Amino acid sequence: MGDVAAKVKVMPDSPDIDLDDLQNRLEEVLPEGAKIRGFERDDVAFGLVALLPTVIVPDGAGGTEAVEEAFSQVEDVESVAVENVGRL
Repeated sequence: MGDVAAKVKVMPDSPDIDLDDLQNRLEEVLPEGAKIRGFERDDVAFGLVALLPTVIVPDGAGGTEAVEEAFSQVEDVESVAVENVGRL
């Protein structure tokens, strides 16, 4: 089995959130075997900016579910959605 790269859209619950701090907290909660290969930022509306980490996970049962669940438990995260997925 190989690895899978997934771009995940993480919406903060307020435009006042420190995105650098949120980015660090997302990196801290990664499940074992997952890693982040960079972040992008997407201006959504009214000053709200979404984080778009590219997450590398092993290609196995569950896929990105553990990452999505871990990210959704982080304080100040409103929602988490996988934007796209591809094999490496």
